[in-house]
Amino acid sequence: MDEMELLGRTRVRVKDGRVVETGEPLIRWCPLFDKVRGIKEITPEAAAANMEFRMKEHGMFTPKRKLEMGVFVGFGASEAMMTACSRGLIDGAVTVCDGAGTVITANPKLIQGMGGWISGLVSTDPVPEVLAGIAERGGIVLDPQAGRIDQVAGARVAADIYSRFAVTVADAETAEQLRELEEERNVRILIVGVHLTGIGEDGARRLLASADIVTGCASRFIREQVRPLVQVGTAVPLFGLTEWGKEVLVERAKEVDRPILINTMPLPVLPESKQPRPLV
Repeated sequence: MDEMELLGRTRVRVKDGRVVETGEPLIRWCPLFDKVRGIKEITPEAAAANMEFRMKEHGMFTPKRKLEMGVFVGFGASEAMMTACSRGLIDGAVTVCDGAGTVITANPKLIQGMGGWISGLVSTDPVPEVLAGIAERGGIVLDPQAGRIDQVAGARVAADIYSRFAVTVADAETAEQLRELEEERNVRILIVGVHLTGIGEDGARRLLASADIVTGCASRFIREQVRPLVQVGTAVPLFGLTEWGKEVLVERAKEVDRPILINTMPLPVLPESKQPRPLV
């Protein structure tokens, strides 16, 4: 059984390439999915339909999983890590993929291919074709037998290979463990906080103290507490919290093929009309 949270953290269960169960969303409107998919209201039915779209178009949770794709959004977590890796700001990344679990790779195209359509992957069963595709592209699957998702364990593997690498996290405890590992193994870890809709006040505070980059998602507490050095986007923004995080996001801006405004001002900038509703 595969589980992923998407569209307002709606938990969707997939079995044998079909949606078999859908939970309730935490939010009702997301500006990103309104823009790219025309979803005006997030409902369990909309989440199920979006999951089915991802399976049909991108092969998610199936043997037909596409592992290379173009840019989904100009400034997303996978896009930022892809650029950072291709431009030498990191040596590799520890991320996740449906059909595989935690993956370690230095292939920028694979980082984007796996991550561009991932939301909050909760659990996944290994798919032999996906495992083979990742291996062919230079990826290392942490636990090919079980498809385990364990970012700290993945970082331990990465620390044997790279001196500077990114790791995606969805909670403060994992970020704090990675900072301890950083000291223990004498490596630099770019911590990227993702899938943060619904994070609590204390969790947001601790994550902001540990991470280099976080996404705003639909988190009220991230928006209230964040004091970024750089912000990209205003609806579902990415925040650079450290000099390294700032460098990565500015580097990503060089690859965005649309006009960009660069200005100095107090951050964050969050126009009310563009924010997900309700913030949680």
